[in-house]
This record gives sequence, C-alpha cells and structure tokens, in this order.
Amino acid sequence: MQAIKPKDTAMLDETDRRLILTTQEGLPLAPKPYAAVAQELGISAEEVMQRLQRMLNTGIIRRIAAVPNHYQLGYTANAMSVWNVPDESIEKLGKRIGALEFVSHCYRRPRHLPAWPYNLFAMVHATSRDEALEKVAEIARLLGENNRGHDILFSRRILKKTGMRLIS
Repeated sequence: MQAIKPKDTAMLDETDRRLILTTQEGLPLAPKPYAAVAQELGISAEEVMQRLQRMLNTGIIRRIAAVPNHYQLGYTANAMSVWNVPDESIEKLGKRIGALEFVSHCYRRPRHLPAWPYNLFAMVHATSRDEALEKVAEIARLLGENNRGHDILFSRRILKKTGMRLIS
C-alpha cells in the first residue's frame, strides 16, 4: 500500500483530493476509465490524466499499474525465488532474470548474514508447483556459476492488494 504523507498533501488542491479518493480503490473497470473518473469529478479526462501525471512527476504517486490477482487468473503456485549471486554482477543478472516472461518482479535486497545470504529476489507465477519449480530451474540455468545458492518461498495465501491511501 502506498500512503500519501501529510507533507505531500499540502501540494494537493481539493480536486486532487477528490481524484485520490475516487481512485484509491482502483480505476473503474470501464473501456475508458479516466473518462469515467472525470465524469464523476466533473472535469475532463485530460485533466484527470494531467493531474495524475503531475502527482507522478512530483512523487506523490509512485506508479499507476494493474494489480492482477494471480489466483483468479489460474496462477495458484506463486513463489519468491531468492538467490545468492555475486554483488558485482547483480545488476546485469537482475536485468536478465527480470526480463523472463514468468518473472513479475525482480529486485535486489541486502543480505542478512549469516542466516540470509540471498541478495536477488525474483517472483515466479505458475499454474502448478511443478511448473514453478521448472521455472526456478530455468533461472538457475541462466545464472550458471553465478548461482551460489537459492531458496524458494511459495505463497500460502494472497495478501490484500491496495493502492495509495489518502491519510490525514
């Protein structure tokens, strides 16, 4: 969940606040979602997009993205694969792993030695546990000798996914 901090709200006018409140549960499932929001706010779709772009540019909004429910799409075997790769190669390796079609997000995290040696995380989505394991094996092959160890953390439940929230 992305929250708007109180200092950021000073940059918002009343229309911005209404726009955030209208979209914080997500954009409407409509052929023209910005037009639907615009109609509700009594402004044009262009103004909705300009205001959202301004909030993106100023960092009030970090991103606008689809948040799929993988379980409803049939991807019931979802796993975070964690990798111990050389720090000097992690940027190059992360870009290669992140480009795989079955990896939804890939990022670097600090190690917490000695218990947690992993510094590269890659989320894998599959329709079965065996398929997920095959995909993780593909990542291992791609990493080759850069794979100094890995683990697989399968999701056991889906967490509620929400967008930004206007807080006071």
